[in-house]
Amino acid sequence: MVDIGVDALTRSAPALGEWLADRTVFVLTSPRLLELHNSYFEVLGKGAVRYVRLEVPDGEEAKSLAHAGSLWETMLAAGGKRDSRLITFGGGTVGDLGGFVAGCFLRGIEYVQVPTTLLAQVDAAVGGKTAIDLKGGKNTVGLFHHPRRVISDTRLLRTLPRAELRSGLVEVVKMAALLAPELLELVESRLDDLLAGDPHALAPVVAGAVAAKRGVVEADPEEGDWRRILNYGHTLGHAIEGVLSYQGLRHGEAVAYGILFANRLARRRGLDSEFHERLRRLFLRFELPLLPRLDPNVLWDFMSRDKKASESGLTWVLPRALGCGEMVAGIDRQEVLTELASFLHEPLAQLLSA
Repeated sequence: MVDIGVDALTRSAPALGEWLADRTVFVLTSPRLLELHNSYFEVLGKGAVRYVRLEVPDGEEAKSLAHAGSLWETMLAAGGKRDSRLITFGGGTVGDLGGFVAGCFLRGIEYVQVPTTLLAQVDAAVGGKTAIDLKGGKNTVGLFHHPRRVISDTRLLRTLPRAELRSGLVEVVKMAALLAPELLELVESRLDDLLAGDPHALAPVVAGAVAAKRGVVEADPEEGDWRRILNYGHTLGHAIEGVLSYQGLRHGEAVAYGILFANRLARRRGLDSEFHERLRRLFLRFELPLLPRLDPNVLWDFMSRDKKASESGLTWVLPRALGCGEMVAGIDRQEVLTELASFLHEPLAQLLSA
């Protein structure tokens, strides 16, 4: 169940209270979110017999084995049982960590996600993928554990900085480009309102992105084949994040560069030029930050260690035209490195508008 829109949290309160009735609830969040959205936490505990708040740092550093272990110890010491509940209130890192913690604690307890970032509302909170990071890569230890409910209240997005909204919108573009062309039109036409955090403008965009992703997830719930289409832009995007130690570029910004590079590989294989130009024009309006100087060989090493790589090598998600993508394996390492070297040395304006 996914409830999306302005006042979604208020609408979901009765169902949430019923789910919490006579249960201990653990609410996982971060100190910053407590400052920004303190009034919402009253709703999250209503109906529960006991309320225990858990806090982790903001950002990717929260997704560690150390933090997961600390949370399990705290939950056990607080009397957590197999029928206890967990609610995540935060962005994608809180959701990923919380889902993983819920999925492993006492072999699995039910949880609800309340995503507070656009990136989490359109992508991370939907699909049941949970994980923590290891030094060697992002999301390398995890499991599929679907939330009982996702409550995506677009009022929560009003406090996000423009860069965070931009990051989330890249994930919308990723899905719209290959799965929902009408959603791409909506982003193009309402981009100014979306980047301003207008909750009414954001509601149909979140709903459209979730509908597109749910269709893929329901067809391939554990990423056996078709679900990999959602990795468009992520092969290089995750490598960029890893090389930069998750500093300097937001996830969506790294994925935007990953999309541009995937399009470059696709052009060599007949990508429709109109599609290519359309995405470049849109990303130009996003005002992406510059890429720092990166080594193609180091990026290749990170891509090779990515959890989506197989024994046979990398599989790239490449577009063929608007609304049409494919998985392409067997692209030669030297071709990737040659294209990467050229790609990384082009000025941003040339990447986006040449």
